[in-house]
Amino acid sequence: MKEIKLSVIVSAFNQEKYIGRCLRSLLNQSLNRDEYEIIVINDGSFDKTAYALELFNSPKEDLIKVITNEENLGLPTSLNKGINASKGKYIVRVDSDDFVNFNFLQFLSFYLDTNPESNAISCDYYLISEDEKVIERMESDKDPIACGILFRKETLIDIGLYDESFLYNEEVELRLRYLKKYSIKRLAIPLYRYRRHADNITNDKLKMEEYTKKIIEKHNIS
Repeated sequence: MKEIKLSVIVSAFNQEKYIGRCLRSLLNQSLNRDEYEIIVINDGSFDKTAYALELFNSPKEDLIKVITNEENLGLPTSLNKGINASKGKYIVRVDSDDFVNFNFLQFLSFYLDTNPESNAISCDYYLISEDEKVIERMESDKDPIACGILFRKETLIDIGLYDESFLYNEEVELRLRYLKKYSIKRLAIPLYRYRRHADNITNDKLKMEEYTKKIIEKHNIS
């Protein structure tokens, strides 16, 4: 069996509406299917997310590895569980309400394959509406998001993965720690599709502000 190069981590909480679109885009990649794995953490969903995941894994082989949390443990805890269960030397996070271009995994992994001195590579992305209309093209270095960044796994382990106490802004806190020791390069190709909709976690302004203050305190940002 061929060694798995890359692990895609998807955490899902009540995402029956979007998870199918996300996973179809990840299964339909130009990178050889035996070179990557998809790990989905069902974080205590009580809608039809579990049923949607079953549709991908039956009646044939298991296309996707599913980790089920019996209760909602939160995004950073779920992501860490996925990373710890992964087999790839590269890790990329894709959110369950987003989707990706056909060449997403191929282009990002090729960059790290051919640039061994690089620690991580992010791609540009399209901000899209709920019905998948393009709103704007975004540059990943100027407007960074949590996803669409391919990391060398050992660098994430070295910095201690996600801080599980950050239920919001977990990616901002991770990035701050990561950039103290490593760098994230930019691939100026919009390979990621970031969906904006009413249920985005970032819409909770009070929680976002609370955890922004927590980041400032933890990192002594003036």
